[in-house]
Amino acid sequence: MADNGAYLKKHTEALVKEVGIEAACKITGKSKATLGRYYSDSDEHRDRFMPIDAVAALEEEAAYPHVTAALAELRGITLSYNNEQRNAPGGVNSDVIALSHRFAMLMAEYNQAIEDNVITINEAKRLIRETVALQRVLLDMKLHLEDEAT
Repeated sequence: MADNGAYLKKHTEALVKEVGIEAACKITGKSKATLGRYYSDSDEHRDRFMPIDAVAALEEEAAYPHVTAALAELRGITLSYNNEQRNAPGGVNSDVIALSHRFAMLMAEYNQAIEDNVITINEAKRLIRETVALQRVLLDMKLHLEDEAT
């Protein structure tokens, strides 16, 4: 659980920071210190995780379900959104263009990150953001293809 715990804590931190610490405090009814403990990697907080009801409330406000996606990834599960949550207009052709653009952005970030043969934490975070954006485009494309198949 140690590796999985650190992975979940990183995604918990991403969720809280996306929503904003002040807003997260209001939504969950937790203090800044308590929220910080949920994603702290210090030994004394290693076994502390955000309660699932707090995760659900924050993910309702976030643009991306960071913790839910992390849990799914740990189990080898792929998530997809239902049609009501889709917000990408267009069709498969526009998805292919967006996919090409996102992939180019990911490769540009990767090229920049490996110039010195070391991927820093900030570079890794940028790569993760681009990877998540690429996933979103692929999900939109999947949904558009499913629409055309029915």
